Amino acid sequence: MSSGMDSSILDTYLYEENNLLDQLDEMLVADEKNGDFSTDDVNEIFRIMHTIKGSSAMMEFNSISTIAHHIEDVFFYIRDKGIETLDPEHKKELFNLMFRSEDYLRSEIEKVEQGVPLSTDIDAFSNEINSFLKKISGAAPAQPEASQAAPAASGAAASGAAASGAAAPGAAAPASLPDDKDAACFFHVFLEEGVGMENLRAYMIVNAVRECEVTFRFYPSDMETDPDTSQKIAENGFFLAFDSSEDASKAEGILKTQNHIRSYELVNVPKAASPAKAEEKKASVSKPTAPAPASTDTAAGKAAPMLSHAPVKQNLISVNLMKLDSLMDIVGEIVITESMVTSSPELNLLPRDNRDNFMKSARQLRKLTNDLQDIAMSLRMVPISGVFQKMNRIVRDMKQSLGKDVRLTIVGEDTEVDKTIVDNIQDPIMHIVRNSMDHGIEETAQERIAAGKDPQGEIVLSASHTSSEVVISIKDDGYGMDPQKILEKARSKNMLTKPDSEYSQKEILGLIMLPGFSTNTEVTEYSGRGVGMDVVKKNVESLGGIVSVSSTYGEGTTISMKIPLTLAIVDGMKVTVGDSIFTIPIANIRQSFKVKADQVIKDEYGNEMVERVDHFYPIVRLHSFYHLPTEVTQMEDGILLWVEANDRSYCLFVDDLIGEQQVVVKPLPAFLSEFNLKDHGITGCTIMGDGNISIILDILSLYSIAVENA
Repeated sequence: MSSGMDSSILDTYLYEENNLLDQLDEMLVADEKNGDFSTDDVNEIFRIMHTIKGSSAMMEFNSISTIAHHIEDVFFYIRDKGIETLDPEHKKELFNLMFRSEDYLRSEIEKVEQGVPLSTDIDAFSNEINSFLKKISGAAPAQPEASQAAPAASGAAASGAAASGAAAPGAAAPASLPDDKDAACFFHVFLEEGVGMENLRAYMIVNAVRECEVTFRFYPSDMETDPDTSQKIAENGFFLAFDSSEDASKAEGILKTQNHIRSYELVNVPKAASPAKAEEKKASVSKPTAPAPASTDTAAGKAAPMLSHAPVKQNLISVNLMKLDSLMDIVGEIVITESMVTSSPELNLLPRDNRDNFMKSARQLRKLTNDLQDIAMSLRMVPISGVFQKMNRIVRDMKQSLGKDVRLTIVGEDTEVDKTIVDNIQDPIMHIVRNSMDHGIEETAQERIAAGKDPQGEIVLSASHTSSEVVISIKDDGYGMDPQKILEKARSKNMLTKPDSEYSQKEILGLIMLPGFSTNTEVTEYSGRGVGMDVVKKNVESLGGIVSVSSTYGEGTTISMKIPLTLAIVDGMKVTVGDSIFTIPIANIRQSFKVKADQVIKDEYGNEMVERVDHFYPIVRLHSFYHLPTEVTQMEDGILLWVEANDRSYCLFVDDLIGEQQVVVKPLPAFLSEFNLKDHGITGCTIMGDGNISIILDILSLYSIAVENA
C-alpha cells in the first residue's frame, strides 16, 4: 500500500468492501438455510467478487484481488452452466468454501484497516479454489499455478503489446487464421503460462467482450464445451474475429482490463468486397421494422447485443461520520445563537409593533432550527439490522462446531439508533449469543424432547424503541439459570459480599456479570473463561445503558440491554453549584426534594445519608466533591436530587434547579484528556443559550469515585 494514498479514497474503499462482504454474508446464510443458491444470488455473488477484485487491484491489494478473482471464476462457471448442474455434495462444499473465502477477505480488509501487511502466501488457498472449479467443471488437471502478479499488471503489458501491433516475446506467430470470410480483423490472444484451465479462462474473456455490445466470433468455437481445447489455447492462443475495426477497437478496451492475458495482437485481413458492399450485405439481413437479433448459436460463438438502459439514479450516498459530527456542531451553534438573539434584553427597547414583528419571525426561525436539528440527528441514525444479521453467521458457525440444531429469529431489525451506538453494541450482542449457543441451549435434541421442548432450539434477537432508548434482548429457550448453582460458584470464588439469604433473585442473576465469573466447568472455544458478561456490562454502561438478566430454570434465559437512542443529544436538568452550571440526564433522575438537617444521618465512617422509600442512600455534595466555592452549604438551603444508574442509587446536593433542557453533547477538549475527567464523573459539556458552558455529569462513574472509592 502506497504511503501517499489519499485517506478519503482508502476510507471509501474500506466502506464499500465491508458493505459488500456484509451483503455476501447475508446471502450465504440465507441460501444455506434454503439448501441452495438462487440464480439471482449467483449473479450477485459474481458481481460482488468482480467489484472486490477490481477495486482491490486498483488499490494494489493483490492478495485480496487474487482470491476474489478465483472466486469470480468459480461463479462465472456456475452462472454460465446453471446452479442446478451442481450435485448436493458440490453445493455443500461450495458453501463451506465461500464462508472460508469471506472470512479470508474480511481478515485481509481488517489488516488494511490496521495498517498491517497483507498475506503473501496465498497459493494454497488459491489452488484449493481452482481445484474445486476443476472438480465441478470436469476440466483436465492443469500445471501447478504460478504465483500471481498484480492483477492490473497483465492488462498493462497486454496493452503495450497491442499498441506495437506485434506479439510479445515468446508468443507464437499466427501461422494460420481461422476460416472466417466475413472477418475484417482478428485479435490473437495469448494467456499467461501455467494459468490452468485455459479453455475456461478464454471463455471468460469472450464473455467479458460480449458485454461491450459488439458482433464477433471466437475460435476455437467449442472452447467452452471441449476440455481438449485447453492445450491448444495454451500453445497457440485463441482468436476473436470482428467484422469491422470499430468493433475491434471497442473490444480492445475490454481486453486491457482482463486478467491472465500475456499478450495480444491485432491482425487485419484484406477483403475483396468493398466497404459499400459490406454495408449493403449487413442491411440485407436486417428487418426494416426492428433490429435483427444476433444469432444465439453458441457453436458459432456470436454474442447477442445487450440492451442499453438509462442510468439509475442513486437514492443513497455514504457520508464521512466526521462531517456529520461537524454538522451537529454547527446546528448546535445555530440553536445557541438563535436563543441568544431572541432573548436579548435590547429587544425591549424596540417599539411594540416592531418587537411583535420580530418575535413572529423569531418563532418561525425557532421552528426551522428545531426541524434542522431533528434532521441532523436523523442522519446519524442507522438500522440495527447490520449488527443483527452478523449474528446469523455466528449461530451458523457454532451450529456446525457444537453440533446443535438452533435457529435464530430476528425481530425489530429496522429499529434505528445512533451510529456510535451501533458500532459499540456489536461485541456485547456477540458475547451473549455465543453464551446462549454454548451453554444455554441443550446439548442434544433428545435432551430437549425429554424436557417437552421443540427438538430445534431457538434464540430470539429483538430490538424495540421506547421514548428515549432502544431495548435489545437476547432470549433463548435452553436450560435457564440455576440460582443455587450461581451462588455456589460465587461462594467458591469468594465473590459474595453478604449472606446467601440476603440475595434477591435479581441480585443472584446479576452475579454472572462479575469479572471472572463463569458457570462452565470446562473452558471451551467459546466460553468458560469468565471474561464475557463483565465485558458486556462494561461496554453497555459506557454507552449510558443498563443490562438486566431474567431466567427461569429449565425454560430459558433473557438478557436485556437498555441503551440511549443517541449519545449526541440529552434531555437534561440544569442545576447550579456556586457559579458553576451542571447538566444531569433526566433519565437518571428519580426525584428532587428538600430536607431538613435533622433528616440527614451519618454512618460509622461519617458519610451523610438520607432515607427515601424505606432505604438509606448516600449523599454527594457536588460543591465538596469538585471543590467549588458556594454560599449554599446548609441542607435546608439546597436541593437533593435522587439519581440512579443501573442498580446504584444516591442523592446529589446542589444549590438550585434551573430547569429542563434538551442539550447537544459536545466532547471535552483534547487538551483535557490528560486529566482523565471521565473517571471523575464528567462525560462532556454543552453550550447554553446565553453562551455559558454546562458540564454534563456521568451519574454512574460519579457514584464509583464519590461513594464506592470514597
